[in-house]
Amino acid sequence: MSEERRPIRSYVLRQGRVSNAQQRAYDSLLPQFGIPFQRETIDLDRAFGRRAPRVLEIGFGMGETTAQIAAAHLDTDYLGVEVHTPGVGGLLKQLDERALTNVRVIQHDVVEVLTQMLAPSSFEGVHIFFPDPWPKKRHHKRRLIQPPFVALLAQRMKPGAYLHVATDWEHYAEQILAVLSAEPLLANTAPAYAERPDPRPLTKFETRGLKLGHRVWDIVFRR
Repeated sequence: MSEERRPIRSYVLRQGRVSNAQQRAYDSLLPQFGIPFQRETIDLDRAFGRRAPRVLEIGFGMGETTAQIAAAHLDTDYLGVEVHTPGVGGLLKQLDERALTNVRVIQHDVVEVLTQMLAPSSFEGVHIFFPDPWPKKRHHKRRLIQPPFVALLAQRMKPGAYLHVATDWEHYAEQILAVLSAEPLLANTAPAYAERPDPRPLTKFETRGLKLGHRVWDIVFRR
């Protein structure tokens, strides 16, 4: 019997510590803001309780940036996809503290979410901020930004929608730029790298890095 081929994952489910506050938020708020994974297309209007412009946030980390952006754009809905429980709990805690209602969360692999839950032309924007760079060469195959993934993502974007990727790893920035440039449905908004758009706030980590002379590459394409 041949062994079933497993898809390459762009993440590892690390046993990160969940704080008491994150766990409380996770237990009490996930039923309100969470959308369980399912193998059929979901109705986003029903999930958010309204019809509004929508942005997909992929890998939102601890949720600070997502919450900050959502608070500044209450007329837009944000769908965050993240696999790590501490990050989901962190975002839910901030949604509660800021009294935000325009964010929903799916805790699952983004490739399966895109493939099975989200309809084509669903989003006006997509954010992928600081994806895991997998710096070792033997791990580059785990990087999220690969041609098949970008082709799938582009199909879920509306005509005119933007895709904004940011990374602080130069080699990964070069790969991202090359992969996005090769996708026929996407066009670069800049000659190469873009200036940081105002909607992307500086994180504490990024601010510290900039003070140390580190660089961040923003890449913005449109469908």
